Amino acid sequence: MTEGKGRYHVGSLELVVLSDGTFRLDAGAVFGVVPRPMWEPVVDDLDESHRTGLGLNCLLLRSEGKTILIETGVGDKARESWQASPLEKGNLLSDLAAHGLRPEDVDIVINTHLHADHCGWNTRYLPVRQAGLPAGDEGQDRRLVPTFPRARYFIQRGEWEAARHPNERTRATYLAENLTPLEEGGHLELIEGETRVTSEVVVIPSPGHTEHHASVVITSGGEVALYVGDIAQHRVQLERLAWVAAFDVLPLVSLETKRALLERAIRENALVISVHLPFPGAGRIATTPEGRRRWQPL
Repeated sequence: MTEGKGRYHVGSLELVVLSDGTFRLDAGAVFGVVPRPMWEPVVDDLDESHRTGLGLNCLLLRSEGKTILIETGVGDKARESWQASPLEKGNLLSDLAAHGLRPEDVDIVINTHLHADHCGWNTRYLPVRQAGLPAGDEGQDRRLVPTFPRARYFIQRGEWEAARHPNERTRATYLAENLTPLEEGGHLELIEGETRVTSEVVVIPSPGHTEHHASVVITSGGEVALYVGDIAQHRVQLERLAWVAAFDVLPLVSLETKRALLERAIRENALVISVHLPFPGAGRIATTPEGRRRWQPL
């Protein structure tokens, strides 16, 4: 059920889409091997550098007494040096505060994967006094700490290992500053495969974008929502299986992952929430009379 832009109900659960803003990426990279004459007509916001805007949609819900945040956007640490170009300086924490919540109120953080635009607010710099350290400790004015100090961070073990030992391709987006304080502070909840966070929230493997990428299934009262992470960056990629981003390390696996998730979304009339579609990134997948998939935004 839809309650308003960015606010939805799945059974008895209220889902709220939060935004960490938008950024721009090269559209050719977003569409991978798809030729430009095919993708250009479906992209309506190209700038002079042929970049397209992508959302940073995170999801907030409360299940079985736990406040859960799925994904944490790009954060405030890497915006000046990150390879993407900010379009709008969103602030996840301000959006959280607008809903009456502080970082201390979050019990569980789920990362679908650990690319810098999905886990940036996992950590932040605080003045040493605010971080609970004596002034001048280690000669530092600021300390890098977990943003959500009471939370357990649910991350696939394989994804964590890949992020902690990046290769030449992945090291530009697996940033240690988003990760190290979680391990040092004992906040990690490394999981393997399908994992039930509560009886209503389940993390499932959805490989392709990365080998250990995950999605989140939310169920209540016979209704279903799918938070699909980075299986698509544009609505057309939800409609056409073969349209896979250049960022996907296992493109043929991505294709099959999309097939399975989209078939489930159609079969169960699921609410689908995509990180990078324009805010709020929510909609449903329908089948046209001709048998094609069609994205229906909400």
